[in-house]
Amino acid sequence: MKQVICTLAIAFTLGLGTAYAEDAPARKAPSPAQQAQQEKMRGCNQEAKAKELKGDERKAFMKECLSTKTASGASQRDKMKACNQQAGDKALKGDERKAFMSECLKS
Repeated sequence: MKQVICTLAIAFTLGLGTAYAEDAPARKAPSPAQQAQQEKMRGCNQEAKAKELKGDERKAFMKECLSTKTASGASQRDKMKACNQQAGDKALKGDERKAFMSECLKS
């Protein structure tokens, strides 16, 4: 009798685990901006590794490397600040603001 109960409990548990795995949402592909950031991070990591940096030196290097200016000459932080200012000046809200920010940060 105990074996039957144990077998049913295990079967039930396995059934729930499989059902849960099937309901898990698929992973969303990264946006072009996220891909660019990932590439930048990858490049900075490789450079830090080549220089054999450790600890605080590595942290400082990574911070500097990741905050360097983009091809357009503005750092991502500066770009974000400018786009936020423009969106605020235009009093954009919700989806309009999202669309504006997306286009602004791409340029």
